[in-house]
Amino acid sequence: MIEEQLVERLFRQAKADRWRAPRDRFVQALESSVARAFAGRRPDPRELERHLTSLHLEDLAIACACAAGDEEAWEHFVLTQRPHLYRSADAIDPSGGARELADALYADLFGLGDRAGERQSLFRYFHGRSSLTTWLRAVLAQRYVDRLRTTRRLEALPEEDSANALPAPVTPIEPERDRYLRLIRKALEIALANLAARDRLRLACYYAQELTLAQTGRVLGEHEATASRGLARTRAAIRAALERHLRVEAGLTDGEISRCFECVTEDAGPLDLRELLDVGSGSGDSGRKESALDRSESS
Repeated sequence: MIEEQLVERLFRQAKADRWRAPRDRFVQALESSVARAFAGRRPDPRELERHLTSLHLEDLAIACACAAGDEEAWEHFVLTQRPHLYRSADAIDPSGGARELADALYADLFGLGDRAGERQSLFRYFHGRSSLTTWLRAVLAQRYVDRLRTTRRLEALPEEDSANALPAPVTPIEPERDRYLRLIRKALEIALANLAARDRLRLACYYAQELTLAQTGRVLGEHEATASRGLARTRAAIRAALERHLRVEAGLTDGEISRCFECVTEDAGPLDLRELLDVGSGSGDSGRKESALDRSESS
């Protein structure tokens, strides 16, 4: 049972009132997520709160509102998710065969069939561990595989290296990826906020404004080699701060922490260092490098 005070905080954080998500549905979704995450084990209060606050709460509220039949929430969902769903369909089957499945998915999401007077929406299987976009991609991919199994029950799937091999999605389906990126962003915001002003400026010059080491040194009134050492020291400090936050505050294991960094390396998504360092685009770009090669030659 989730304490009422925590439910109220999560309800506000999810902007559930904006989407008119029924409170009982929202609580039921939270409880389902907890039950699935801990597999019958009763988590301690710290584990419970950490899990619930890590969820994609606004997506969960939108899903609850859509499952309840709220028209405004449904229109928002279709408007924002249809492009992602179609892109996923085209990635799964470039010939267009998966688009039909994508369109058919809406009926099950809306919940046309009623049982005992209650709409049975596919949204009841969404637990907020991943974003709605990632979850929909996974559902669509599974339906595509199910259709293949039905139509090719007696036919072996083609070899991976054959001309008829089934295309893999452009982006691997990993429900935890969005959560990892969100945790990394939060940890990075905290780490950057705790840096000395001079170290922040050095980072902003070199990475956000893309100045060379020599130019960065001139801005800070230090030698190029000193700027280089300062950047190396700051990078190491940030890395240590990120690992410490992910391990202590987010409760991740060493393996999960490694996967967090891998996700950022593979695709940082909306993780923008210029934004995190609060560096405006400005108009004075004359001092910025034209390419990575330019910087390497200058530094």
